[in-house]
Amino acid sequence: MNKADIRKLLQEVKNNEIEVEAALEKIEDLPYKELGFAKIDNHREIRVGYPEVIYCEGKTVEQVKNIIEFMLTKENNILATRANEKMYEAVKNVCPEARYNPLGRTITIRKREEQLTDSYIAIVAAGTSDMPVVEEAAETAILLGNRVEKIMDVGVAGIHRLFSKIDIIRGAKVVIVVAGMEGALASVIGGLVDKPVIAVPTSVGYGANFGGLAALLSMLNSCASGVSVVNIDNGFGAAYSASIINKL
Repeated sequence: MNKADIRKLLQEVKNNEIEVEAALEKIEDLPYKELGFAKIDNHREIRVGYPEVIYCEGKTVEQVKNIIEFMLTKENNILATRANEKMYEAVKNVCPEARYNPLGRTITIRKREEQLTDSYIAIVAAGTSDMPVVEEAAETAILLGNRVEKIMDVGVAGIHRLFSKIDIIRGAKVVIVVAGMEGALASVIGGLVDKPVIAVPTSVGYGANFGGLAALLSMLNSCASGVSVVNIDNGFGAAYSASIINKL
């Protein structure tokens, strides 16, 4: 439930449109639901504006299915990140409308349609190998109600490709830059736009990339003042922050 749902419910009780006991049933799972292996935070959207998201890595197929089964009893859209095919198949058995993005490894379920923002988030990727992180970010941003523009394969090895898309990038309210190798693209874009830039280092690269550590350190040391950085491969975290900025 979100603040609008609570307000509507209270108004219905006040107007005698719903019995108090029926209203109590609707909020009986607040603030969280105990599943034994997990506590589902049903209060999160009221506190921070967005419902809980399921991080699937490290969970069993059965745990993911059971969590989503309970969340389906609510009217929230559902996002699960770092999910695999087996998890998706299990979820699909209880919710046929569930959708899987194999590249981004996300499961999304739409329980309510939200109007997308007029402003948009630009997700800019240095290379095609960065696409899994791009897809995780895009799926997150869209499910959170944002319009998204994806610009692919415009890394510094062929910088002329970036300039052909610069108007789209500058038109965004916030820019997510996804890059592996040495992570230079974030600094380049940070020096060209007057919008917040959220940099996502990826684990793409040869040995001295150290699984994304080289790109992370490069982005943290960016001389472009408007660049902030999230963790390696964290497309979800970048999109979540970008959504908050986009909706300010």
